[in-house]
Amino acid sequence: MLASDTSAPVTPSPAPPPVRRRRWLIWGPVLALCLAAGAWLGLRYSTTGKQAELAAGYIAHVTCSCRFVGRRDMASCETDREPGTEVVQVSEDNKERSITATVPFLARRTATFDPEYGCSLDKP
Repeated sequence: MLASDTSAPVTPSPAPPPVRRRRWLIWGPVLALCLAAGAWLGLRYSTTGKQAELAAGYIAHVTCSCRFVGRRDMASCETDREPGTEVVQVSEDNKERSITATVPFLARRTATFDPEYGCSLDKP
């Protein structure tokens, strides 16, 4: 009997997964990370980033003056905020007598109280 005379049907072997799909599994997350980094850099160094830096500095200075010069509590100082600055988060450090204002992921400024000079912003 010859080898070519087999009566059993020949089943093809399963095809390997497409190369394109494997490439996307590798490069898809890399592409997403690059796009996210580009968006963050664009926000950070655009006009919006500069406005965030300005808002954080303004709120830090106003809150520091209210808290340490005016000797009011933090709840009372919240009423001094301008409309549109709700996104700025404020934290107080009683030990250092400073106020830090933060716009998440974009800007952070700290105002420190000095009894002789009042509140001053630290350098960014």
